[in-house]
Amino acid sequence: MTIGDAIETTSVTEELEPPRGRPLLPGEDPFYRSPIDPGSVAPGTILRSRPVRLALFGRISQRVRAWQLLYRSTDLNGAPEAAVTTVLLPWDAEPSADRPLVSFQCAIDAVAPKCFPSYALRHGARALGAIPQVEFPLIAAALARGWAVSVPDHEGIHGHFGAAREPGYRALDGLRAALRFEPLGLAPRTRIGLWGYSGGGLATAWAAELAAGYAPELDIVGAVAGSPVGDPAEAFVRLNGSPFAGFAMVFTSGLRRAYPELDGCVRTLVSEEYQGLLDGAESIATFPLLARYAGRNANRHIRGGLGALLTRPEMRAVLDDIRPGAQAPAMPMLVVQGVNDEVIAVADVDAHVRRYHERGAHVHYLRDRLSTHLPLQFIAIPVMVDWLADRLAGLPLPPSEVRTVWSVAASRRALREHAHFAALVATMLSGGPIRTRSDLR
Repeated sequence: MTIGDAIETTSVTEELEPPRGRPLLPGEDPFYRSPIDPGSVAPGTILRSRPVRLALFGRISQRVRAWQLLYRSTDLNGAPEAAVTTVLLPWDAEPSADRPLVSFQCAIDAVAPKCFPSYALRHGARALGAIPQVEFPLIAAALARGWAVSVPDHEGIHGHFGAAREPGYRALDGLRAALRFEPLGLAPRTRIGLWGYSGGGLATAWAAELAAGYAPELDIVGAVAGSPVGDPAEAFVRLNGSPFAGFAMVFTSGLRRAYPELDGCVRTLVSEEYQGLLDGAESIATFPLLARYAGRNANRHIRGGLGALLTRPEMRAVLDDIRPGAQAPAMPMLVVQGVNDEVIAVADVDAHVRRYHERGAHVHYLRDRLSTHLPLQFIAIPVMVDWLADRLAGLPLPPSEVRTVWSVAASRRALREHAHFAALVATMLSGGPIRTRSDLR
């Protein structure tokens, strides 16, 4: 038996104790390096595992059961690679219980390693301003339903923010790894859901599109994509020079990592000053990045202006590649979007959903009139979690349609769920155990 065969036939190849003190950044942590050639094993094979201690904002220790898995996945060009996911169970979980599995794609929206969920969610992490820390309560809301959760570093170890398809491969292989990880107690045909918002919604869309062809054995019954960007190229142009120009800058940084031909094109056209800004953006967490680069206009730093960059063949090829919607997801989807979203244009998400509908996908699309971008992520928690719970329970589907409402929270059920969520956040702030809700047992 080869080492690859040995790894293929076991759920846990290695247990590494978490280091004492502050966690190491991914680039410094040997856990992130595969002990073997990833190409010698099948996608989703676990290469390493370790228990980890998680914390809210890196400080308030959370009473959940958590591990990290290094597993074999696939990059943009189909080459094997190692990737990491953080897998969680509620504090009171019985491994023998029949529970679903949900892959939650964080809106990483950065290329700095400190923003990867596997680092930012850990106790002692210095990642102030990283989006996964803000989204931890959404992960906890899934745990409170009694679900197992996988939180993949869907940008990969090198921070390929914005790249096509890769986020989907990593999320799907993370699910494969989670199903094989014995401490989670999951069966091969465990019912699975996908969930993400904003950049995480885009990653969820990629996973939903690729699932049937790349991981057909996974029983994925539904996907929730909140504000899933729709057209990254359009967002790049629109956000340049805006209060959210930092997104456009880090988007450029991530794409030139994933597409080397684009890096050469950018270096040819941009000024040394802007090149320095792009380099600096690669080490900054998302919210400080937005504050630092608000209003920054790339037109002032590109020879010939932004149009000269956007019309280059290398750039056009990349922008066409990263637009989702060319393939219909096989599972039903819920898409939620703010009509007046100041970050993601509703027209771009409208077009994304239309591409899915034209290809025969079942998409229930809710457009919220009142909410802006970040508030909607939390306002829509009841409708997103309830819809996913119904799919995991096998309940009848709502129609495949587009609905515009004043607020997705304007119902008694949503208000009750917000009360549960407020209590959950209070539990997290106090460091109490995150248990399966008693009203759902």
